[in-house]
Amino acid sequence: MAAGYFRSFAARLAAAALVLAGALTAGCDNSPWEAGAAKKNIIHSAMIENTPRHLDPTASYWSNDTLVTYQVYEPPYGYHYLKRPFELVPKSAEKVVQPRYLDKNGQPLPDDAPGEDVAESVYDVPIKKGILFQPHPAFARDEQGRYRYHDMKPGELGERRSPLQFEHQGTRELVAEDFVYALKRQATTRITTPIFGIFSEYVIGLKEYGEMVKVEDAKLRKGMDPASLDKPFLDFRRWPLAGATAPEKHLLRIRIKGKYPQWKYWMQMTFMSPVPWEADAFYAQPGMAAASLSLDNWAVGTGPFMMTDWEKDRRIVMMRNPNYRGEPYPCEGTAKDREAGLLADCGKKTPFIDGIVATVEREATPQKNKFRDGFYDLEVFERTDTGVAYRVEAQDSEEVRALYEKRGMNFPVSSDVNSYILGFNMLDPVLGGGKDPMQQERARKLRQAISIAIDWEEYSNVFPKKAGVTAQGPLPEGIPGSREGTPEGVNPITHRWIDGKPVRRSIDEAKKLMVEAGYPSGREAATGKPLVITYDYYAPPTPERKPEIDWVVRQFGKLDIQLEVRATDNNQFQDKVRKGKHQVFWSGWNADYPDAENFLFLFYGPNAKSVSDGENTANYQNPEFDKLFTQLKLLDDGPQKQAVIDQMVKILHNDAPWSFGFYPYASAAVHGWIANSKPAILVRDHGRYLRLDTPRRVAALADWNRPIYWPLVLIALVIVAVVVVARRALRRRERTTGRGEVLA
Repeated sequence: MAAGYFRSFAARLAAAALVLAGALTAGCDNSPWEAGAAKKNIIHSAMIENTPRHLDPTASYWSNDTLVTYQVYEPPYGYHYLKRPFELVPKSAEKVVQPRYLDKNGQPLPDDAPGEDVAESVYDVPIKKGILFQPHPAFARDEQGRYRYHDMKPGELGERRSPLQFEHQGTRELVAEDFVYALKRQATTRITTPIFGIFSEYVIGLKEYGEMVKVEDAKLRKGMDPASLDKPFLDFRRWPLAGATAPEKHLLRIRIKGKYPQWKYWMQMTFMSPVPWEADAFYAQPGMAAASLSLDNWAVGTGPFMMTDWEKDRRIVMMRNPNYRGEPYPCEGTAKDREAGLLADCGKKTPFIDGIVATVEREATPQKNKFRDGFYDLEVFERTDTGVAYRVEAQDSEEVRALYEKRGMNFPVSSDVNSYILGFNMLDPVLGGGKDPMQQERARKLRQAISIAIDWEEYSNVFPKKAGVTAQGPLPEGIPGSREGTPEGVNPITHRWIDGKPVRRSIDEAKKLMVEAGYPSGREAATGKPLVITYDYYAPPTPERKPEIDWVVRQFGKLDIQLEVRATDNNQFQDKVRKGKHQVFWSGWNADYPDAENFLFLFYGPNAKSVSDGENTANYQNPEFDKLFTQLKLLDDGPQKQAVIDQMVKILHNDAPWSFGFYPYASAAVHGWIANSKPAILVRDHGRYLRLDTPRRVAALADWNRPIYWPLVLIALVIVAVVVVARRALRRRERTTGRGEVLA
């Protein structure tokens, strides 16, 4: 009996050893993706911290959103993928048009008429015929031609959480009215509309349209619970808008007040993307919002890709839109583009890939490790600054440089049109000063002192992986009108021009300003209380970010200012600044288009974040600046425009609503099996141009992630040793019992 027991035990131990060895062998595959993913023609990338908040083109104005919005939606225009300087090209429009100018009597004016003579600019934009929307249940009709899902009964939605879970899908042709509907929708009261303020200044009748919509919306919602997620359909087809019409099925007419040369650039942004009324109606039905079914989560467009999976704060999947017509890859570019092979796909239909999978990463280390191991093809799809860190690593270590070169990783560097800053909320009584001129002057000197103390040159030395050129003002070098890098462009409040370069003023000069502001040694002169300021940061204080946050705290500490850090996620940060509940904040700006107006409008009074939900996050107000801004908008590039820009920048230097920060170096992190990558902040629809060499990726992943077997061998040897010892013990016991000893 005992012998049988020990044999059974040894057998079980051996079997367990085999099972364990098998499990460990299977676990040698360190891929974070499902089996076979590497062989699919799908690009994998990371999303930083959370899924985009707004995919609705009316509401979306954050860089993270562009991962989806510019792949799914098609505004009238886009930028040529390869040409530099940037050139507008037609996208859903047939061509890029020049406006017709009219005087105050509605009579035509010549193209070179002075801006002040132009009462109205008319853009007649022909829309391409035959463009189809992606498959979506909002377009599905029954045999009688009625919409199948526009009048769903309570409970009929069931457990559906995706448009793809509806049995029937449909489509229809894109028409000019879809653009008209989108422009009208800028006046909606249902979602955030960050660009309504500036659009309503130009599109004829849009400001009045917004007031009318508020009244109509109040009628629709009368007697309803204000907290209800369900809101009746706000059908913008009911009310005409003078500034946006469709004279013909495929002709969009937009009427702009006066002359506004920058309007053509707005027509390449997703705010001008067509919105089908059917999608708006579909998502307005009861129960949809509670099921997270909305344009904010499930975009509906005509672009090369469509969303097929959305898991909040986990991942987004976009696959090829089967209805996409296939626009050709460009055939023109620079000499460097030709040398780099960026013209090899000339004329071929795009997109080349079948889809994009973006996975949320909350920490930098696992994100970078997955890129280094080849599991992310582009580290972060929508960013152009991820390659700088790898370039620094390669410069610091010959071994790392050799590894990156061997693996064919690409980190191309270029100048771009973006910036990072520390801003001051001008509505705050301490930093803005309120309405009292004396308090305003005190606050101005306080901001100037802080701007001197924040040593952005030091920042680039301490954090070389996020380095850039110290900014002297709001305009990067690549923007026409910028004087960066010249004596005329130096910020006299924070720097002096010495020996051909800007040199930061001393901390003693900053402390002198603190005394003039009424805060000697960081204390209120009248009360002796320490000056405490809050610092709002738009991301959690992870171990990777804490050194940067601490650096900012130290900069204020130079002036004996106590800085209280309030770090949140981006969504909470956005809510806070909309309510004006911030003081000092970290922010950045990526150019929407290559014009000085697109940076200077960040200081335009009517665009104040807490007033009109615009992009003036500092809530800066200066009547002189605003007056110059209205002049700027009428001017084409040239000496007159340069003079106005110089005056505006001078005002900003003195008022110091921002510590102007730095212009980061642009460099994306891309693996060698991705072809046609040319990262640029202004070009956000690059998904359709990228080509993936899947065999090369599969081979690289196998080579870079080979299983390490020696731990398994060691474990197996230990198990074998245990089995041998057990067997010897068993035999010894059997021999002992054979001599007549009695077993218990």
